[in-house]
Amino acid sequence: MPKLKPGTVFPTAEEDAAITKAAMSDPDAMPFTDAEWASVKPKRGPGRPAGSGTKEAATIRYDRDLLEAFKGTGDGWQTRMNNALREWARDHQLITS
Repeated sequence: MPKLKPGTVFPTAEEDAAITKAAMSDPDAMPFTDAEWASVKPKRGPGRPAGSGTKEAATIRYDRDLLEAFKGTGDGWQTRMNNALREWARDHQLITS
């Protein structure tokens, strides 16, 4: 059972029965049967998605304005920054791929 916040209030048996009865009588919100639950598959596994295996973590410091500019482009800014660095390195013939 997950750790609960102090002061968590559980319904009484009577309240739980009333809630269950109301849920079971709602045709638009019918609970899954045991057979339906058995067929449910998670969209993905737990944890972070698997990486490409080609990345390496590094600690680096950037000018604040440069970092804010990339972050300001929204989600995926690290990938865009990586691509910009890759393009620069390719243009300067530091890498071939």
